Amino acid sequence: IKKASPSRGTIVEDFDPRRIAADYEEGGASCLSVLTDEKYFQGSSDDLAAARNEVGLPALRKDFIVDERQVYESRTMGADCILLIVAALELPQLIDYFALARELGMDTLLEVHDEREMEAAGLAQARLIGINNRDLATFETDLGTTVRLAPYAPKGSVLVSESGLWTNDDVLQAAEAGAKAVLVGESLVRQADIPRAVRELLGR
Repeated sequence: IKKASPSRGTIVEDFDPRRIAADYEEGGASCLSVLTDEKYFQGSSDDLAAARNEVGLPALRKDFIVDERQVYESRTMGADCILLIVAALELPQLIDYFALARELGMDTLLEVHDEREMEAAGLAQARLIGINNRDLATFETDLGTTVRLAPYAPKGSVLVSESGLWTNDDVLQAAEAGAKAVLVGESLVRQADIPRAVRELLGR
């Protein structure tokens, strides 16, 4: 659930997180991902609270978390899970924030972009690992990133393929590589009929 992005600008003019959340649930999504970063994505904590309260799905707070206060804030917002970007944190921070989230009753999705970051996720004993297919320097996406990094995932972890998934074939490619879930934003949120788009993406 996002209104804008650094690479695309405003994506959804008539942005209603409650409606979008309900549409995702109707389409068969198993979890919500809500952008709360204001500077780059025009998001807010209110967006997460509104979406989470509208449906029965768990919600991931997707933001640039670089301070433990943000972990506490996430729980207050109603998040069931937080995103920790390995590239943005030192290993001790990563481990501390991961442990704090667990103490507060939240899951953590650790996002990686390369083999070194996958190793760090393993050291943090991550259970949920997101492989971001987007190159943060160029904003280009390549599903080959999931294919390349999946074999390096810690045993027993659940892989989530993130970004650049537009079709059911893309989802199947990610699944074949080892992903158990996909995190999809722009390709769904801009659709006129979101429930139908979710079902088509999932091949239902």
